[in-house]
Amino acid sequence: MSLINLEVPDAASDRHWFAVRVKSRHEKIVAEVARNKGFEQFLPLNRCHHRWSDRVKSVELPLFPGYLFCRLNPGHRVPLLTIPGVVYLVGVGKTPVPIDDNEILALQAAIRSGLPAEPWPFLEVGRRVRLEDGPLAGLEGLLIEKRKQNRLVVSVSLLRRSVAVEIERNWVRPLNETCDTAPSDLSRR
Repeated sequence: MSLINLEVPDAASDRHWFAVRVKSRHEKIVAEVARNKGFEQFLPLNRCHHRWSDRVKSVELPLFPGYLFCRLNPGHRVPLLTIPGVVYLVGVGKTPVPIDDNEILALQAAIRSGLPAEPWPFLEVGRRVRLEDGPLAGLEGLLIEKRKQNRLVVSVSLLRRSVAVEIERNWVRPLNETCDTAPSDLSRR
């Protein structure tokens, strides 16, 4: 889904990837308009099965709901911001913060590989989590360590004592967060 930005005659080294916050369910429309305006954009999609009362259908949904990625010179962002459905570029204060090219390349490679991908909550050491599956389902604890690729160590307080338990990564969800795993907004712009 990416095209080269031919709109501005700046050097490629001046262009960086940015997360673009868009209105809910406007990701595909904004990506199409951005592409038509000459912006290099990337909208990672996830194919999943959606069940309605009368049928099941395979649909492509954004991997990061409410966001798409655009590569541009930050000084030439106004044409992007004027696209209907664009809310702001993710950044600090009024300054958009670029995303490392290697992160976008890795994400593009993962999507191209065809391997199953799905949104997943961002888990940070030190964050309170709820165990949603396994023998300790329903308990809350503190994520204290990430081990190997799919294992976590969670400290669970029982009887005013802490017990560290090694569990599967997919058993845990961060507290006070929905299953939507959009990148955290540093600020609105």
